[in-house]
Amino acid sequence: DISPLLKDPASFRAAIGLLARHLKATHGGRIDYIAGECPVAAFREPPPPRAPRAELEIQKDALEAGQRVVVVDDLLATGGTMHAACELLGRLQAEVLECVSLVELTSLKGREKLAPIPFFSLLQYE
Repeated sequence: DISPLLKDPASFRAAIGLLARHLKATHGGRIDYIAGECPVAAFREPPPPRAPRAELEIQKDALEAGQRVVVVDDLLATGGTMHAACELLGRLQAEVLECVSLVELTSLKGREKLAPIPFFSLLQYE
């Protein structure tokens, strides 16, 4: 839950700054788009038990073939949402450079689902 981070402008700016520094050091100016969910309000998934799934949509003309994209999400758990985003971007023939998140739950091994796409997180929790 990153709600406390979203409520603290200085901490949120610091987190975004750290992600921006990583992306600049890794990719320089070669990123065409940052892709992610842009919520107006935080929504939560219902608690277990539920069937794991990730469904996303993107407009067919959102990107042009060959454009370089970084996928951003607040949390990487099982990797389902980021994997679905990468698949959609692949259908648009975009080049996914990397996936990044603020928090990674390492015990759920979501980064393995994203391979071979590089993944970076600011914080890791088992």
